[in-house]
Amino acid sequence: MINLEKGQRISMDKGLSLVGVGLGWDPNEGTGFDFDLDAAAFMLGSNGQIPSQEYFVFYNNMKSPDGSVETTGDDLTGGNSDGGDDETLNVDLTKVSSQIQEIVFTATIHKAEERRQNFGQVRNSYIRIYDAKKNEEIARYDLDEDFSIETAVEFGRLYRRGEEWKFEAIGNGSKGGLETLCNKYAKQFI
Repeated sequence: MINLEKGQRISMDKGLSLVGVGLGWDPNEGTGFDFDLDAAAFMLGSNGQIPSQEYFVFYNNMKSPDGSVETTGDDLTGGNSDGGDDETLNVDLTKVSSQIQEIVFTATIHKAEERRQNFGQVRNSYIRIYDAKKNEEIARYDLDEDFSIETAVEFGRLYRRGEEWKFEAIGNGSKGGLETLCNKYAKQFI
């Protein structure tokens, strides 16, 4: 297993077909509200945009039209697990449409502005990539930077290089929650 740093890239094993992308976090106590972090995947074409709205996989669209990316559901509190994944996206690399060049994995805080929440109030957040057939962790990126005002984070991305898939730890935070990410990756549908 590799502990990734921001910007670090790794190659996926050529025999790897089913990938699990797990996100986990622990909310700080005392904010008065549950923390509802939402994992999502933006499946992008060569222009850096989703080709249609259905290629944005999240709690309201749980499976991509090519059947390659699927979310396991929405954890409304961060309490689904004790030290494990709170939300998971499953990726079947053999089914990813040829028009998709990369899959960006994000997390946003639901109702962040209304609840006055940000990633500075979240502890132990990470993204991990694992072989879903063998249940073996391939790489993990612990989000240890202090995103004190951000409400959306681009954790990492799977991307194609020829016939090969690679993973990059991104770690970019922004304000504006899900809307900011949709403005970046789904402009034509807003």
